[in-house]
Amino acid sequence: MLSCQWKEMGMECLGCGFQRSVVLVLKGDFQHAFLLYPAIYTLFLMMIFLGLHLRFNFSKGHSILKWLFILNIVIIVVNYILKLI
Repeated sequence: MLSCQWKEMGMECLGCGFQRSVVLVLKGDFQHAFLLYPAIYTLFLMMIFLGLHLRFNFSKGHSILKWLFILNIVIIVVNYILKLI
């Protein structure tokens, strides 16, 4: 796995846990993956929808992607704040 420069300095970053969470999803440990990085499934959903939108050019695809992006940012930031507390 890639090392995190923030983690080496003893600090958490907004992406801490993402790589380990992806590995856990690939191993089938879905609950632990979510607990480690709560945005993992909404990020997967957004990436899948982005691929479909690029292929099929949905009429409201850009709007759906915008809201999925906002949802992911909110989940990531809230999770980061909760880790700091």
